[in-house]
Amino acid sequence: MYGSPVAEAPVIREPLHAPVAHLVRGGVMEGIHYGSVVVLGADGTVELQLGDIEAAFYPRSALKPVQAVAMVRAGLPLEGELLSLTAASHSGEERHLAGTRRILELAGVTEDDLGNVPDLPYDPVVRDDWIREGRLPSRIAQNCSGKHAAMLYTCKLNDWPLEGYLDPGHPLQQAIAEIVEDLTGQAIARVTVDGCGAPLFSISLHGLARAAARITTAPAGTPEARVADAMREHAEMASGSGRDVAALMRAVPGLLAKDGFEGVQVAALPDGRAVAVKIADGANRARIPVAAAALARAGVDPAALTEFAGEPLLGGGEPVGSVRPVRALDPLTTPRPAPDRLVQLDSSTSERGPAQP
Repeated sequence: MYGSPVAEAPVIREPLHAPVAHLVRGGVMEGIHYGSVVVLGADGTVELQLGDIEAAFYPRSALKPVQAVAMVRAGLPLEGELLSLTAASHSGEERHLAGTRRILELAGVTEDDLGNVPDLPYDPVVRDDWIREGRLPSRIAQNCSGKHAAMLYTCKLNDWPLEGYLDPGHPLQQAIAEIVEDLTGQAIARVTVDGCGAPLFSISLHGLARAAARITTAPAGTPEARVADAMREHAEMASGSGRDVAALMRAVPGLLAKDGFEGVQVAALPDGRAVAVKIADGANRARIPVAAAALARAGVDPAALTEFAGEPLLGGGEPVGSVRPVRALDPLTTPRPAPDRLVQLDSSTSERGPAQP
């Protein structure tokens, strides 16, 4: 291992999520988004927790910066825009496709070697143009193609076989799993398959926040710092034009942020303050408002976060409500220890999975 000793894997159980946002329409609470939130201080201590931050969960694409660090540690020489693309859930814009083709060219492979699933571009406008032009789903248009191209390049540099590069037992995926455990500080609870076909590692929300903090506080020139710098300097390459996660990095100096499907968001500052969010129902509309409120609780100036309050709820085309983070996330609320809501489930409903499927 590269860093501190690794703790046991998080327990696989039904997460004990808590209310994290209210859907308020016309002054009446119309709905509640449940989820979990963790805020870490610069020294790594948990300053705020809502819900269940220790249960095993899937971070989805929010783990891509960690995967990118693992590839850089394994010798991936990319910098700048192409390294940012390595950690991207990109929108499928032409610059993303061109960047992916460039990585494939550097690796001496082709689009046919990619193992991710064919898809249409993620951005709705780009996707509509793609369909209008009569273009079909492709592997290079899929939002994880930059990561997969970088995976192939890493394999070529290490003389690892290209065939089976997405198998959890492949040397590349073993190397990535090792860095996931190193940066999160905990063993992997379970391995499954992500939407793009790559191995997906189950960790805890607390572990995800800890990994982000370790990336942003790493010394200059390290693989962690190289990934963080690339993503912050080329935020649109790691996401896309008009994407909220890129806007968040532009609005908060030094912030590293990455989103993931099913309502996951992680963000960390250069001094180690970090937040991680999981919206239980996967609702994207609650992800950014809750994450912005958590960043305010972490000490980010709320004035820098006003544009991330969430889209208004409309009635007849006019604003009549909003998605509001719960009061516990109000930066003016006096911090207090979170109640111990975690209970040990019996053996019929709780299990600790192996590090490999």
